[in-house]
Amino acid sequence: MCNDYEQHIAWAEYCRMMQSMALDIPSHQTELDLPLADDIRINDPAPIMRAAGDTMELTRMTFAFPPSGPKGGPVFNFRSEGRSFGNSKRCLIPASAFFEFTGKKYPKAKHRFTLNDAPFMAIAGLWRDGEGNKPPTFTMLTTEPGPDVAPIHNRQIVVLRPEDWAAWIHLTKPEADILKALPAGSLTAQTVREGTG
Repeated sequence: MCNDYEQHIAWAEYCRMMQSMALDIPSHQTELDLPLADDIRINDPAPIMRAAGDTMELTRMTFAFPPSGPKGGPVFNFRSEGRSFGNSKRCLIPASAFFEFTGKKYPKAKHRFTLNDAPFMAIAGLWRDGEGNKPPTFTMLTTEPGPDVAPIHNRQIVVLRPEDWAAWIHLTKPEADILKALPAGSLTAQTVREGTG
C-alpha cells in the first residue's frame, strides 16, 4: 500500500485552491508550513490539514500511527470500508503525487500517480494526539482500487477531489459517497523506476 508520497505544492497555488473552496487559512501560516519533499515515508514528519475553528490549518505530524501491539508495525494505511468516522479526528494530507510499488525483488518498480484537472490532491486521513512526549501522528485511509490503480495494486488510498475536502473534514456528505475510488481517468500513472522482477 501507499507508504511514500510527494509534496511539491507551491504556497501560492495552495492559497488559491483554499480560496476557491472558501476554506480560510490561519493568518500566521506561510510557505514554511508546507515544505517541499520528494519522498515522505513512514515516520517522517509532514504537514496535514485539519479544522481549527473556522479555518483549515496546516500542522506538522508524523506519518503513521504507532504499532497497536508488541508485534505490529506502524499503521500507515487504514481500511475505510464498513467503518464510521464521525467520532474520529479527520484530516487531509496534501500531496502532489503518491507512489505504489510492484515486483518481488528490490528495487521494486515505482509508479507515480497524480490527480488530473487539479494542481494537487488531498488524501483522506485520520490523526491522533501523541502520547507522552511522542508527536501527533496521521494515517491514510484506503479503499478498493479504482480503474486507474487496479492494474498496479489491489488497494488504494482515498484521493479526494477538492470539492470533497470540506465534506470529509465536517462530514457534510455520507461517508460512503466520499471514501471511494475516483472514476476512470481521474489519476495519471507513470512508471518512474523499473524494477528488477
